Amino acid sequence: MTKQAPANSRHEYMLSDIEKKVIAKIQGDMPVCARPYKVMADELGIDEHSLIEVLKGLSGRGVIRRFGATLRHQKSGYSANAMVAWNVPEDAVEKAGKIFASFDGVSHCYRRNPQPTWPYNLYTMIHAKTRDQCREMAAQMGQKAGLGDYTLLFSEKELKKTSMEYFPTDEE
Repeated sequence: MTKQAPANSRHEYMLSDIEKKVIAKIQGDMPVCARPYKVMADELGIDEHSLIEVLKGLSGRGVIRRFGATLRHQKSGYSANAMVAWNVPEDAVEKAGKIFASFDGVSHCYRRNPQPTWPYNLYTMIHAKTRDQCREMAAQMGQKAGLGDYTLLFSEKELKKTSMEYFPTDEE
């Protein structure tokens, strides 16, 4: 008898063949259409409802924690981007993070532990058409959150933009 790990544990999960196929399918680009799940389900040989139920089950068991889009900002007209490192009082991190995440040009917002020589603890990735627009956006964000201690780290060259790949298929 196969024992299944309890939900939200760090133990290895026993995945069915269809779950592995669904995980492999969602790792790639999603079809840009009115019903992307239907297209993906058709490619897997299952119906759309079944695909969505498998995804819900994987999420409910903690196998999938996050399912999101990766922005190819250069292809969408945003040629400038910067990581903004913010020095935020710990008791204000949650509030500042929510404010920063509300800006349209922000694709990432997360907290990290500051270091002795690097006091920044909240980070946002911002995208704009120009570096000046990135600077303006950071200033607006700081003003709205009541924060002024930050530094912008502009991207010079994208070296890699890929995600982990589980259960690769031979189709690629």
